[in-house]
Amino acid sequence: MEMTWLQTIIIAIIEGLTEFLPVSSTGHMIIAQKALNVPSSDFVKAFTVMIQFGAILSVVVLYFKRFFQTFDFYLKLLIAFIPAAVVGFLLREKIDALLDDVKIVSIMLILGGILMIFVDKWLNKPAEDQTVTPRKAVFIGLAQCVAMIPGVSRSMATIVGGMSQKLTRKHAAEFSFFLAVPTMFAASAYELLKLVMTPETKNVLMDNMTILILGNVVAFLVAMLAIRFFIGFITRYGFKAFGYYRIVVGVALLVLILCGTDLSLI
Repeated sequence: MEMTWLQTIIIAIIEGLTEFLPVSSTGHMIIAQKALNVPSSDFVKAFTVMIQFGAILSVVVLYFKRFFQTFDFYLKLLIAFIPAAVVGFLLREKIDALLDDVKIVSIMLILGGILMIFVDKWLNKPAEDQTVTPRKAVFIGLAQCVAMIPGVSRSMATIVGGMSQKLTRKHAAEFSFFLAVPTMFAASAYELLKLVMTPETKNVLMDNMTILILGNVVAFLVAMLAIRFFIGFITRYGFKAFGYYRIVVGVALLVLILCGTDLSLI
């Protein structure tokens, strides 16, 4: 197996906890892989994407009734999804190359943390009409593209994009959750297809199917709890705490890197 069960569970817990929080799930999983000494491979990179499928199932379960709405609801999700789909397809190789760069993760955590500290002051000016129009959906979709840089956070980018369009913190977060479903499903399906279509990695996938299923189950259960916590927390307290957390983690990580510390020894 490419990963042990313990490594799988820890990384899946991190995915479930951080996927919908504005702290960068990809960044945290990259850090965890280094700390747990998980070797970088095509399967491991695909695993960190495919366990997002478990996380998005939690959104579908928690917001089940909301997914049976008018065609307009799905049209707006499609409009917001298209920019990331196009950019992700065109820049996939360059994005993959960044997934092993912990320094990029640390810098993006710090910059994003600074943004989170001030986002309530700058953007918390909701309009009376909380309807997500096609124009707003396009803007949120463009914001999501920035999150392809590890350490940025898809959740942070889309929530900030939504708040910049005068959505409340809650409405921006919920649309971010909904947008995660097509975005992360497409990413998971693409990674799975790549593994299946390549003879060498197809065998690796079959050998590690138990690991993949376990990761998705754990991510699903943890994400259910994380979403409930997140909505209640930001409604009451805003985003400052997440900003400070990002900065502390980013600075600590950057210091370790600059000191030449082997993260696998943490």
